[in-house]
Amino acid sequence: MPELPEVEVVRRGLADHVVGRTIDVAEFRGERVARRHVPGPLDLAARLAGNQIEQARRRGKYLWLVLRAPDGHRQGLIAHLGMSGQLLVEASDAPEEKHLHARFAFADRGPELRFVDQRTFGGMALAELTDDLVPETIAHIAPDPFEAAYDQASVVRRMKSRDSAVKRALLDQTLVAGIGNIYADEALWRAQVHGERLCSALTKPTLSRVLDHAHDVMLAALGEGGTSFDALYVNVNGASGYFDRSLHAYGQEGRPCDRCGTPIRREAFMNRSSFSCPRCQPRPRPRRG
Repeated sequence: MPELPEVEVVRRGLADHVVGRTIDVAEFRGERVARRHVPGPLDLAARLAGNQIEQARRRGKYLWLVLRAPDGHRQGLIAHLGMSGQLLVEASDAPEEKHLHARFAFADRGPELRFVDQRTFGGMALAELTDDLVPETIAHIAPDPFEAAYDQASVVRRMKSRDSAVKRALLDQTLVAGIGNIYADEALWRAQVHGERLCSALTKPTLSRVLDHAHDVMLAALGEGGTSFDALYVNVNGASGYFDRSLHAYGQEGRPCDRCGTPIRREAFMNRSSFSCPRCQPRPRPRRG
């Protein structure tokens, strides 16, 4: 699934192409794209017509548009990208994509916004906003490392108090948002820490170093448009990112470690895979008892 850099690339595209514009007509095809909106897709489309898009915002992997209705009421339109969701800016007369699930025409008659989702795990939903303009339904998500509200010292203290694997903690979006499987593996490789090491067994400087590397690797990925392993992860213009060429651990099974030359290993982790260097990132010793 897309992680912080991939979602931020999309957010920036939306900020450039749709913020400030007014939705004239919204169209949702099928029930799944609006399944989180209980009254259904027709009701959601009716609620969006006439709204102005004021901001494109993100927290971690979550993306939403701040909408202002004609009466001044603000709501958030959350775009759940799922595994294959794409938000594309297209000319209104451009051929329709095979897996087109939603489209937004604007009052200025300029390019429209389309939501395309091959695997249909994504969708859209309206939510009330907090005073900080965060949708109430995701207000429990922690700030990510690129937000002013992010407090790394507090995150380190909370991690240190846990007897859970450090990679599991990195993936906990209520602890720190935005880090997924790819960038967790990359941060741990950079920090030379195995993902199964317990947070409580690591020093606070080590935990802070892991988080620093998570920030740095996501920043580097953002500079290259994110990580795209196939044509599903694209920006609003349909272009893929190319940070996959710079990965040191994730997906590199059998290839020599860029630091020591030892073949990268793959291990099962939470119904997915973890990648690490056996020499640079030794497994923790089994706990007695």
